[in-house]
Amino acid sequence: QVQLVESGGGLAQAGGSLRLSCAASGRTFSSYCMGWFRQAPGNRREFVAAITYSGASTYYGDSVKGRFTISRDNAKNMVYLQMNSLKPEDTAVYYCAASIFISREIVDISGRYDSWGQGTQVTVSS
Repeated sequence: QVQLVESGGGLAQAGGSLRLSCAASGRTFSSYCMGWFRQAPGNRREFVAAITYSGASTYYGDSVKGRFTISRDNAKNMVYLQMNSLKPEDTAVYYCAASIFISREIVDISGRYDSWGQGTQVTVSS
């Protein structure tokens, strides 16, 4: 398994931007597809975005399409989530996750991801 540590969360105003980072340990980072999920109090964990091994393919949840961008740097063992045009409903704990394999059909299923970070809080004020 790969160890994941998120950073970059904090407080932002509606319409603003934040960039989340996820640092992964281990030499096999490029063997994992990476994803971001989020969970607000009282809500189920929600798929945000995912990216395949080399970054050739990306996937987004409907609520963030056009506003969020996922990227990765395999040389640095990092994955990023650039969040623009933030809304109060984006407030949640954001989790980085790793999976040996994802496809379009299963990319949003949290159970398909093998490793998880501890999460980072994002709060968007109106």
